[in-house]
Amino acid sequence: MTTLTKPDDGATPPPAPGDGAFLSVRDLYVRFSTEDGIVKAVDGLSFDLERGRTLGIVGESGSGKSVTNLTVLGLHDPRTTTVSGEILLDGQELTGAPERTLERLRGNTMAMIFQDPLTALSPYYTVGRQIAEPYRKHTGASKSEARSRAIEMLQKVGIPNPRLRVDDYPHQFSGGMRQRAMIAMSLVCDPDLLIADEPTTALDVTVQAQILDLLKDLQQEFGSAIILITHDLGVVANTADDLLVMYAGRAVERGTVREVLRAPQHPYTWGLLGSMPRLTSAVDEPLSPIPGSPPSLLSPPPGCPFHPRCRYTDQVAGDRCATERPSLPDGRGAACHLSAERKQTLFTEQIKPRLG
Repeated sequence: MTTLTKPDDGATPPPAPGDGAFLSVRDLYVRFSTEDGIVKAVDGLSFDLERGRTLGIVGESGSGKSVTNLTVLGLHDPRTTTVSGEILLDGQELTGAPERTLERLRGNTMAMIFQDPLTALSPYYTVGRQIAEPYRKHTGASKSEARSRAIEMLQKVGIPNPRLRVDDYPHQFSGGMRQRAMIAMSLVCDPDLLIADEPTTALDVTVQAQILDLLKDLQQEFGSAIILITHDLGVVANTADDLLVMYAGRAVERGTVREVLRAPQHPYTWGLLGSMPRLTSAVDEPLSPIPGSPPSLLSPPPGCPFHPRCRYTDQVAGDRCATERPSLPDGRGAACHLSAERKQTLFTEQIKPRLG
């Protein structure tokens, strides 16, 4: 990936890498060159992830969640992508690392469950071969050993008759089965870092629970670090330890799952929680969507990127929301110009009653 000089936008300098962090991302910028201009896909993102913990990343489509994690794996086209910042995996710098180094790490030390298994699986090879290939490459196993491992993984993710289905092609699997096969391929080498991009989207609730339990078992057995990208806040609440809320390529709020879901501090997080259906709501009660649309990353708005959609800009003195980029404090916090006291009042009086 091509390196990029850090933009001078007056943003707060990133915090130093956390002690004991297995994955440390610092001041990450990702830019895509297109015919229409430069897409600012990730804009100064920093976070840490320790072994044995799960980080949930949430946000609307286009907020930079998947781009961030594809960058960690080094999967962007270097001809059209420029990257700057620091990505440390167990102390090893990945930004600008040779492709040979990334190939050695991908599928072994770090792996990703891709969002769309239909395009992630090759139609030319059997499912079993695609699961067995990374296992043979990284462990030196024989063909028979790799085939046995593939059958074992298909069984773990709930594929019926795995000894027969191991020789099927992706088009012979249903959408949910392809998703499970993709998960099996990602887990086959017991990676230290697993990035799960909407891993349960195409699955029914029973299989979804099985897959989430499988990820927990992997984490408990090997101490793996997991990044869970999802739109389902219910999955995050029951699976993740920490939560990062992204908007327009930036982190706008972070903290433990308990802290963020029980006492969110950013108006965007309030909007995400408020747009969820609740069991206690009346059947005909309308949802409360966030007004407007996410900004174009070709020309994101100045200041706080959420301010064109925010209901509370009139409660900040002057035009700070439109002109000054708010900083995200270390640890628990939100990138918002509202004072801590005002956030607390708004949440208690207006937001919390709506959330139930």
